[in-house]
Amino acid sequence: MPDGDLSGVERRDDAGHKRPVRSRRRSHGRTHKGRRPQTYAALDLGTNNCRLLVARASGDGFKVIDSYSRVVRLGKGLTATGNLSQESMDAAIEALAVCAKKMKSRRVKRWRCVATEACRKAANGQEFLDRAKSEAGISLEIISPRVEARLAVMGCLNLIDTTKDVALVIDIGGGSTELSWVDIRRLRDPENQIRVHRPPISAWASLPVGVVTLSEMVPEHDDRETWYEDMKNTVRKAIKDQGCETRFTKTFKEGNGHLIGTSGTITSLAGIHLKLPYYQREKVDGLWLRSADAVNVARHMASLSPEDRAKEPCIGADRSRLLVAGCAITDVICEMWPSKMIRVADRGLREGMLMGLMQQSQKINILEAAEQAPESANSETDADG
Repeated sequence: MPDGDLSGVERRDDAGHKRPVRSRRRSHGRTHKGRRPQTYAALDLGTNNCRLLVARASGDGFKVIDSYSRVVRLGKGLTATGNLSQESMDAAIEALAVCAKKMKSRRVKRWRCVATEACRKAANGQEFLDRAKSEAGISLEIISPRVEARLAVMGCLNLIDTTKDVALVIDIGGGSTELSWVDIRRLRDPENQIRVHRPPISAWASLPVGVVTLSEMVPEHDDRETWYEDMKNTVRKAIKDQGCETRFTKTFKEGNGHLIGTSGTITSLAGIHLKLPYYQREKVDGLWLRSADAVNVARHMASLSPEDRAKEPCIGADRSRLLVAGCAITDVICEMWPSKMIRVADRGLREGMLMGLMQQSQKINILEAAEQAPESANSETDADG
């Protein structure tokens, strides 16, 4: 991995939101035997973003020691042309080079670097992979939608409310949306230790619509109400085309299911709902958000112009034109799989990769989960009064 100067790099949080730059003291902690703890890295190159997490094992989880996120728009125009553009590839290579420098400076020993929908679909995907290896020093692994869904579940498994029967994990990406139905009943034994690489997924589906692809399929126009409904109809069709429109819907209608959102869309909606002056992960990750509140924020965002959406401190200009596509996807899923609450997860695929690299298990304690459930927890969703 090449050397270089990292000064001047804009800092963003793991979901792509801008955040204040704070100086951090470099840690040189070592194990009790005098050896430096092993360092791991997980890199996710998606259709819109390039994200990196660097961490060390800590107890039953891990401690993040470095992170990086940059909007690269790798899949911009892919729907129309079938190819990654030169401009998008250049931006992605630049971001990958920064990731390589960070991994080298942190002395990463084990890593996994994956690419998703854009590279899966592009006719020139292999050309880009070759460039990534030769120019940035990073070998990317194109993962299937099934693996992508499993990794997202692995990353947020311990946010599941074990008093329910099924959890639907929603991972809205730039090029696709992964849906995973998790069988919570298999987690109810407090002594049951789930191998992190085998979460109890009963069913899954990959929808060929994400914030980038849906925005390109249904371009924005001034009749925002019609535009938003056209987006929702496109999502409904994608769900029906995958044959999953009735999957576990009876369980959800009976009140025995809940939603987990793991993407920049749901974290943005939560930040807007809480009226945060800037995105704050500690107030969003793990939040129980009423589905009705999420849908209300989504529909309000759809009614605004891109310029007005950009004024929201948790969005900004970079994401204002893509947010509404994620809103439409969230809206439809809330309609089809009704759940009083959504668990907001500012974690997912990269965290799942890290847990897999560390070969860790997650122990799900039903008593702790019940205490965290929205019926008994102090709700932060009333923050807007």
